[in-house]
Amino acid sequence: MTEKQPLLEVSHLKKYFPAAKGAEVKAVDDVSFTIYRGETLGMVGESGCGKTTCGRTAMGLYPRTGGQVLFDGRDVHALRGAAKQEFTRRAQIIFQDPYASLNPRMTVADIIAEGIDIHGLAKSREERTERVYDLLNMVGLNKEHANRFAHEFSGGQRQRIGIARALAVNPDFIMCDEPISALDVSIQAQIVNLLVTLQKERGLTYLFIAHDLAMVKHISDRIAVMYLGTMVELTAAEQLYEHPLHPYTQALLSAIPIPDPQVERDRRRIQLEGDIPSPVAPPPGCRFAGRCGRACERCRQEAPALREMEPGHFVACHLV
Repeated sequence: MTEKQPLLEVSHLKKYFPAAKGAEVKAVDDVSFTIYRGETLGMVGESGCGKTTCGRTAMGLYPRTGGQVLFDGRDVHALRGAAKQEFTRRAQIIFQDPYASLNPRMTVADIIAEGIDIHGLAKSREERTERVYDLLNMVGLNKEHANRFAHEFSGGQRQRIGIARALAVNPDFIMCDEPISALDVSIQAQIVNLLVTLQKERGLTYLFIAHDLAMVKHISDRIAVMYLGTMVELTAAEQLYEHPLHPYTQALLSAIPIPDPQVERDRRRIQLEGDIPSPVAPPPGCRFAGRCGRACERCRQEAPALREMEPGHFVACHLV
């Protein structure tokens, strides 16, 4: 078996935002993970847990507060000039809101070809047009759509345009920032299936951020669970669903409806008590302790480290 090649390596990443009276919002606090070539790492957690901030800081869109991000062995936050431009070609983003992420004044052709123009990837006007047509076809749209504007399309079609724009520069890595959360359920599956197909055809690597656990399972090889700026569990997708170890992951999975009335009737839903603590002043110890029915005194005093409990299965919990 060939050794897996790391593409994105995130080590002890921190991202704090300034808040009132000199305080700081600890949006991402000491997060580490590796994404290997050709795989999809799903990142899940409730709204406000720091998933998107973690992804954007890893991509260099936000300056880091601490830690390191290596892309193909090079420090993302230290890149300048031509090296920075090459990174922006190799690493692309599909944004959450297809209504806000497309310029309403540009035609679809110009939106898709913007990256081609910036990186000089087409030698002539004809080659540029041909590439746009190929990309539209690749994401399930027609070349007749090229001269229209974004407002003429549905949400699902707009997200396909966003995917075509990301693919236009032949990237190695794409961060998918909740790319389906703004879409109808029937369209969500189409977009996820399209991303899976494109990954197989083009050897892409994904960071797939979402809060829909059922959809994340379908696309991910491994899944990372975030809670209040920290990572609480990381393992293979199947393993996470069959054998979740962290109490928070167990609560998340218990909320997914099962399409079998008998099973649904007999299983127990884990209800979380209390509110999410403030990221401005997170409690000492485990950040989940105040909502965990099994928390002990050690949980409230000492923050648990992310430890490997089984081969490839990491969890941050004193009780496991």
